[in-house]
Amino acid sequence: MREDERAELIRQYEDGVPAFKAALAAVPAAALKWRPAQGAWSVHEIVCHCADSETNSASRIRYVTGEHDLSLDNYDQDRWAIEFDYHAHPLDAALATVEAVRANTAPLIRRLPAACWQRAHHHKTYGRYTAENWLRTYAVHLHEHARQIEDNVAAWRAQAARATA
Repeated sequence: MREDERAELIRQYEDGVPAFKAALAAVPAAALKWRPAQGAWSVHEIVCHCADSETNSASRIRYVTGEHDLSLDNYDQDRWAIEFDYHAHPLDAALATVEAVRANTAPLIRRLPAACWQRAHHHKTYGRYTAENWLRTYAVHLHEHARQIEDNVAAWRAQAARATA
């Protein structure tokens, strides 16, 4: 990865929280726990997922750049949403976690030396895994979920309009 590409991805990573919060701010209270389809996440669940995901990702970048010869694995995000009853979790606490974790991780990734970006580990799903793989995923993670929130609200509004037509 070129240095300018990495810098742009880090900028996207840093811009994730404002984009995510803007999408969340536009959600009517009645739409927070509404699911667009069976098995799909509500906005509330998306925020809780992001809190768990950001917490995991913050640990992962530290392990990937600070350790040698790791074997990495995923977690089952859909099972976590059910097992941890995301709808019962306080939305404000989840959002605060997203903000705090990003605020703490962004300065770390900005100052990582070049060697850390290249350090390779084994991921059980993806094979060779580096900090660059991590950055490609998490630079856009909150942006993708901001769009998911916007899509949920659009679907909720469309359903509400059909119900009143």
